Amino acid sequence: MREIVTAIMVDGGFYRRRARRLFGEKTAAERADELMEYCRRHIRTSRSHLYRIYYYDCPPSDKVIFHPLTRQHVNLAKTPEHGWMSEFLETIVRKRKVALRRGEELETQQGYTLKPTPLKKLCSGAIAIQNLTEQDFSLDITQKGVDMRIGLDIASLAERRAVNQIIMISGDSDFVPAAKHARREGIDFILDPMWAPVAKSLNEHVDGVRECVRRDPSNRLDPLHVEKLHANEPSPDLDPDREEL
Repeated sequence: MREIVTAIMVDGGFYRRRARRLFGEKTAAERADELMEYCRRHIRTSRSHLYRIYYYDCPPSDKVIFHPLTRQHVNLAKTPEHGWMSEFLETIVRKRKVALRRGEELETQQGYTLKPTPLKKLCSGAIAIQNLTEQDFSLDITQKGVDMRIGLDIASLAERRAVNQIIMISGDSDFVPAAKHARREGIDFILDPMWAPVAKSLNEHVDGVRECVRRDPSNRLDPLHVEKLHANEPSPDLDPDREEL
């Protein structure tokens, strides 16, 4: 049988959202380690050799944005989210066999917008404006250049025949033309939407769909879930290297 050589392509923004939902909140270092283990699960399932992990994301924004609730300007460069994302990307680039593809600088479309759930409650009269909190708002930010880089890498790998399997961790249908091209070149194209709904057109143009984590609520039993991860950490009182006072 022909040896399987796999390239894994990760839509960073998509992965971080789904990982937060499936594995819980984590530190930047924990999320980076989690991503590597999640990709290794695909390699083990395919019984293949890893060619490279391509991670696509944009650097955090350092713009100053007006918040409609607090009526104050927020310097995004000084927010905890900015620090987390900077550390995460720095950790990712140090991982073996990982290629970081940076998109263009993030651009804000509408600034802070009200999330769907509190918006519905506000419109129905269930809550008043006075009941809104900062957590009810999200920052409307658009990535630029990521989809184009994904498509170019897929086409390049197909033309050079560097791999014979591509695993795409995403739920976006924008790369369908590139996926069709890869399949015409004989590449086994697998989609991992991490249990997110995907467009019908996406299912039609891949060779299979495979998630390497169980669906909610069974995901809480996964060793990568933050509850399991911290449960396995040794207690400080049981640390053999702990000095007695």
